[in-house]
Amino acid sequence: MHHYDPSSEIQDYLVFGEYGDVNPSITDSSTYTFLNPQTMNDLFDHEIEGCFLYSRHWNPTNKYLADALAKLEDSEAAIVTASGMGAISCAILQLCSAGDEIVSSRTIYGGTYAFFKNFLPKFGITVKFVNTQDLNAVKSAITKNTKVIYCESVSNPLLEIADIPELSEIANQHSIKLMVDNTFSPIIISPIRLGAHIVVHSLTKFINGTSDCVAGCVCSTHEFISQLTDINSGAAMLLGPVLDSYRAASIMKNIHSLHIRIKKHSENAQYLAENFGKLGCKVFYPGLKTHNGYKLLNEIMNSGFGFGGMLAIDAGTTEKANEFMAKMQLEKVGYLAVSLGYFKTLFSSPGHSTSSEIPEEERKIMGLSEGLVRISIGLDNDIKKTYERIKKCLNEVGLCK
Repeated sequence: MHHYDPSSEIQDYLVFGEYGDVNPSITDSSTYTFLNPQTMNDLFDHEIEGCFLYSRHWNPTNKYLADALAKLEDSEAAIVTASGMGAISCAILQLCSAGDEIVSSRTIYGGTYAFFKNFLPKFGITVKFVNTQDLNAVKSAITKNTKVIYCESVSNPLLEIADIPELSEIANQHSIKLMVDNTFSPIIISPIRLGAHIVVHSLTKFINGTSDCVAGCVCSTHEFISQLTDINSGAAMLLGPVLDSYRAASIMKNIHSLHIRIKKHSENAQYLAENFGKLGCKVFYPGLKTHNGYKLLNEIMNSGFGFGGMLAIDAGTTEKANEFMAKMQLEKVGYLAVSLGYFKTLFSSPGHSTSSEIPEEERKIMGLSEGLVRISIGLDNDIKKTYERIKKCLNEVGLCK
């Protein structure tokens, strides 16, 4: 375990508003005044930096949030976007051109998979999907045209753990970038400190935590973030995935409670996973010693925040999964809904929702069962009560041995 504490970095990040407000002022403006024409000319000519020009480029409120996220991930800099997919697509398109290749984990979020498989080929970019748990498979997939190794620190939805230090070493040996989606494990894993070059998040999920906005971010070096925001060639500048400043201000407030929420999500998920296991359920949770990534996660995680708030149960069939989820909603366990990181428990069947973009044959290869139920565990104060409700549903559906 590592002893880096991202929450302390956030705690020490102090910014205030125009009149000394304890919350930073919200800049509700699309454009900004220059005191003289030469300053504007110099900005467009790349002779100066630090001026606000137009909110598609930078907005002060968004910059506050970006700087906080850089603190969270221990990166040199960051940029916020209007969605997690906006962050991923901008970062990839900044790095890759026609003829380039990406080596990607095969177990990734369905939206990312669809972007890689169906959209990038339009631009002449090829993606090879491999089992990144097999480092030799990663090495074998790399060619002279490879620009990026892509993975999720904790994969969606199978909860596999990426060996970020080893993947980083492979990337460095070939002078390519390792990009890691850390959406499932903010504050628990710090990929930059483990060797990742670029970290992306869907801020929509745990970091915001209230399921009331869609947002994303890219965390990396000053050089890469400057490339993304370059007026003439930056993917973030030219594609324009701009986060509304009011939403940025809201996320900025929520990020300060992230460490408290993650600890509770983890505590509740650990309790449920251990007890589901005792019932004989096929449960996936990286905090269980039976999980194949348990040892690795213990080696790379930051101590004190638990193993995360995501778990999965294999109900065996689509019919059983649907029956189980319908009963959980009736028992007020939470909501049958996509997404995760909310203060209430959310559950869905990935094969028919967030991973439905992945063809059935490929889902079988990666081990994604039709009956898999992904559960984002909420902040329930009485987790024993929640457990009894879920246990009742499991018994009624016949999923307990």
